[in-house]
Amino acid sequence: MFLLRSAFWLTLAFLVIRPGVDVGAAATSLSTQAMARGSQFVAAQIEAIDCQEIQCLGGKAMASAALQSSPLAGAPMHASPAGHAVPLPRPRPDRAG
Repeated sequence: MFLLRSAFWLTLAFLVIRPGVDVGAAATSLSTQAMARGSQFVAAQIEAIDCQEIQCLGGKAMASAALQSSPLAGAPMHASPAGHAVPLPRPRPDRAG
């Protein structure tokens, strides 16, 4: 029984941690897909709400705008480009040596 359990767990570990697989990229793509499907589901539920009042319509519009994906959605903060470059000091003049 011990050998059977050991063989099972070793095979499972090899399938999970096999060479040539980028675990980080796989997790990122899975996360992105899950967020996209969740946003689609929430958007469908919001659109299914029947309302005649202006407050309800405004709330639906705001929720729909919030669900729209931005180009940087899902990217970590340090991966996005900085808004303004840090100003560098002026170069020394040639006469200063």
